[in-house]
Amino acid sequence: MNIFSLKYFGIFFLVISFFSFCNIIYSYYFNLLNNLSNYIFTFTITIIIGLFLVLFKKYKYEKIKLSERILIVLIGYIIIPITISIPYYFSIDDLSIINCYFEAISGFTSTGFTIFNDLDQLDQTLILWRSSSQWIGGLYFLFSILLLIDIFDENLKRSLTNYISLNSSEIFKQVFKIIVIYLSMTILIFVMLKLVNLRSYDAYNYSLSIISSGGFLPNNNFDTTFDTNLSKVILSTSMLLSFFSLFFIFNLIFFKKKNINYLSEDINILIYLLVVIVLSFIFFNYDNNFLNILVSIASSASNIGISFEKVPKNLVFVFLILVILGGSFFSTSSGLRVIKVLTLIKFSLNNLLSHSKPNQVYSNKLSLNKISATINDINKYFFAIIIFIFSLFLISILLTVSNLDFETSFKLGILTIMNTVNSQMYDLANIDFYNFNIFSKISLIIFMIIGRIELLSVIILLKKFLFKN
Repeated sequence: MNIFSLKYFGIFFLVISFFSFCNIIYSYYFNLLNNLSNYIFTFTITIIIGLFLVLFKKYKYEKIKLSERILIVLIGYIIIPITISIPYYFSIDDLSIINCYFEAISGFTSTGFTIFNDLDQLDQTLILWRSSSQWIGGLYFLFSILLLIDIFDENLKRSLTNYISLNSSEIFKQVFKIIVIYLSMTILIFVMLKLVNLRSYDAYNYSLSIISSGGFLPNNNFDTTFDTNLSKVILSTSMLLSFFSLFFIFNLIFFKKKNINYLSEDINILIYLLVVIVLSFIFFNYDNNFLNILVSIASSASNIGISFEKVPKNLVFVFLILVILGGSFFSTSSGLRVIKVLTLIKFSLNNLLSHSKPNQVYSNKLSLNKISATINDINKYFFAIIIFIFSLFLISILLTVSNLDFETSFKLGILTIMNTVNSQMYDLANIDFYNFNIFSKISLIIFMIIGRIELLSVIILLKKFLFKN
């Protein structure tokens, strides 16, 4: 393992130690001392490991192979949740290691599957810890996109930076921007939720979950927490902040005409989102429940997955399609990415038209994009979809073997790969992950991680280790 990977992991161990310290302060302030020793232990372990890895040896910037960077991201998704699972293991009696790790992985991948059936019985500090694990995981995911930027096509890279090959100074600049914007948007969501009179404890937990596209809730009272029309509108708006690129608001503020490409992806997916909302309003606005549907649209599109109990059952398929498409390239949402699917659709139509009108030249450039998708880019998008289909088939089979019916396995497989919480709008709210067997939990853990890394990286790793020259 190279020095860069040690420092990379060390930074996130220090982030975990920071949130451990926050839980220690919260425990002292509100006299919640039952689990205090667990957070002190976690803080001690993570700060020692983090400082050791960061200060271990001076790192000199050097080019790291793409396959090595993929392994770094993948290993991080395996080892970092181990420390996150410590408070779970010591806070609740008779909670197995696999259950603790499952909860930690679910939070760190911003999926939201939970082994806890009654959130009101959990200690407040543990609720805070669950929300914090999602926020840390969202930051890790954004960093991993930057680390794996060479996987993406030139057009998507330029939505982030003008530098296609990032050097050390450019990486530091982008990392600093990510941290500042991610933290600022978390605070913005917190303020928005306070406008609808949520108490600070709930607003804080929801803000950490929403910005990271996570699905952990702070209590069992979601429907009563957001029972007014204004609260539903603000909730939908806040969830869409993790649907668009992290830099969308930043690019709007510092917009220059020559840098239209910075905004092109988000403008395209804004058009897509508006079309979905308008069609839903026209065809599904019955019983005066459109705001509930709007929340579900925003939640599905941003891969959060939380919803109200009263959601039309006949829209399950629509919500699953929104989950599969996902959001923007540099957002915390998962999915295949809208821009990739739109590009593939246009490429397919162009190929069909070229056979009927051979003399006509068709461009694979989407509107508002300055750069056309190359055949190499199209191949990447196509392979990503193939991997998704294969992964979905595999996880569905594995869950079916574990005594789940095929429909449940199929829908749960989609949510697992797309890191979206099971809820009423997918008709999966009553799944009891605590009673899943070990084989099922391990299968879900593996595919939650696969879903959080760029699907194309799976092919690169397979080619690296299974097809050596």
